[in-house]
Amino acid sequence: MAEYNDIYDKDRCLTGRLHRRGTAWGEGEYGLVVCVWVHDGRGNLLLTRRAPQKSFAGTWENSGGAAKAGETSRQAIARELYEETGIQAREEEFEYIGSDRDGNTFYDFYCLKNATPLSQIRLLPGETDGAKWVTVRQAEQMVASHQICQIIGKQFLRQKQQILKRQSAQ
Repeated sequence: MAEYNDIYDKDRCLTGRLHRRGTAWGEGEYGLVVCVWVHDGRGNLLLTRRAPQKSFAGTWENSGGAAKAGETSRQAIARELYEETGIQAREEEFEYIGSDRDGNTFYDFYCLKNATPLSQIRLLPGETDGAKWVTVRQAEQMVASHQICQIIGKQFLRQKQQILKRQSAQ
């Protein structure tokens, strides 16, 4: 079954048109991708490993993905986190830490305090095949050694101070 995303303009206003996932974006068309840094409040971040059939297979990342047509940013991040890890969180639990734009994509970034044990993480076949808690220092080392997906690694380095601030506020 085809999946569709809302199309935004350069000012992030909805156009009322839909984009079919997997097809090229038109000039001046943008989609929305959401990402969350799940932390346990004790200095650890939850990472998942991309399944073999995905692009950037075998690399680690935070949870996230494209918003489906009709979804708000917070609805999309709650759904993506649940699909990829089995972690359920209410929309209002996600703390917004910023947005970015790259190519044809707007990104919204969130933090979420949730200390779900690894034994309770439910991975989504075809999407994720591993999960682990790492310290911020370990995440930095994983970025440097290219174990974290390059795009996610760059986001992590830009957002590290925001993530650390949320962890120390807990």
